[in-house]
Amino acid sequence: MESKPLTGKALLAVRNSDASVIAYEGSVRSSKTHTSILQWIGYARTGPPGTLLMVGRTERTIRQNVIDPMTELLGRARCRYVAGQGVLHLMGRRILVVGANDEAAVTKIQGLTLSGAYVDEAATIPESFFEMLHTRLSVDGAKLFLTSNPASPAHWLKKKWLDRARLWIDRDGKFHHNSDGLDLHRVTFVLDDNPHLPAGYIQRVKNSYTGLFYRRYILAEWVAAEGSCYDMFDPEKHVAPSPLILHWPAVGVDHGTKNPFSAVLLGIGVDGRLHITSEYRWDSSVQRRQKTDVEYSADVAQWLDNYIAPGGTEATKGVSPEKIVVDPSASNFIAQLWNDGWSPVKADNAVLDGIRLVSSLLHRDLLRIDPSCTGLIEEFPSYCWDDKAALKGVDKPLKIADHGLDAARYALKTTEWTWRDEIGLPAAA
Repeated sequence: MESKPLTGKALLAVRNSDASVIAYEGSVRSSKTHTSILQWIGYARTGPPGTLLMVGRTERTIRQNVIDPMTELLGRARCRYVAGQGVLHLMGRRILVVGANDEAAVTKIQGLTLSGAYVDEAATIPESFFEMLHTRLSVDGAKLFLTSNPASPAHWLKKKWLDRARLWIDRDGKFHHNSDGLDLHRVTFVLDDNPHLPAGYIQRVKNSYTGLFYRRYILAEWVAAEGSCYDMFDPEKHVAPSPLILHWPAVGVDHGTKNPFSAVLLGIGVDGRLHITSEYRWDSSVQRRQKTDVEYSADVAQWLDNYIAPGGTEATKGVSPEKIVVDPSASNFIAQLWNDGWSPVKADNAVLDGIRLVSSLLHRDLLRIDPSCTGLIEEFPSYCWDDKAALKGVDKPLKIADHGLDAARYALKTTEWTWRDEIGLPAAA
């Protein structure tokens, strides 16, 4: 990470950061994180003595999004993370690092007295944790820095904090003052606020998003999730026979006993696209018989052993995917796979991130579904956002007819960094 001079919106943000809570929100790659990192480094040097804290949805995300860039900028002598201890040594300060992906995380900070805190992706943090964190900042002169992408307009972070800011610099650079507001300064960044990105890269990132995710992650709008999750899915374009496959990154599995069991096979084609080439599916309500985990494991093995890849023959049948990615809640099935000689991987089940990734792939025509995957294809049109959850500020799809889609999302999201460069999908964080 190279430190570039702050200009434009970033410079405005730093010059107007005399509140106790500094909130940088907005689109991806817009320089909000870079700006907050520089301020956090400065605060570690000059802020009041006492305990500092850094928070992310998980320790892995805070490390990836913030700590690694700081280490690249400063070098390990001035920025050293001790993962096993959850401690960062930054500019001579010892900083605690915690993940807060559920309500139970609040116990990690109870009883602390803090002189400063940094929260990455604040909209993904439980409200109870954030509220507790704010009460822990009791040292005179303590500050809280946070970054966030937009979410639902009913989200607690927007309604209870950002909308009550004493000062808001909006996405157009206009100043909004609220003398009765919280001691909070809010700055909204958009992609074009980052002067150090090439124009071609900016356009590629913009082209990676569509619909809801374009409005949130490019236009920096807090908009509700409504309608179809995959409204860009077009059977005329996205359903097509699979070409020759170069390699097989994964099988994705959504386990079901009473619900359908679905497995999908993911390949990368000679056309530079991802392809769901085949599916195994067992719906006990239709077949009127439930299967055991032993049977499912044997069925998946038989399905892969008998699969004839595009361009193959009976003599060359059988594929060996690099990973078998399984619904993380299916612990008994995962154990059965281990017993049967597999090396299963628990799926990355960050639902919104997974839906965003699949949406981007469909939008850029980088994901195709083989016509043989009838169960998966039938699920796309009915996969919709939960309107009742949206009223509470929560983004989640209705849990109806989603088993093949979950399996595909598991395979794609969990193996993302193994194929992203290969198909030319730009990184966007």
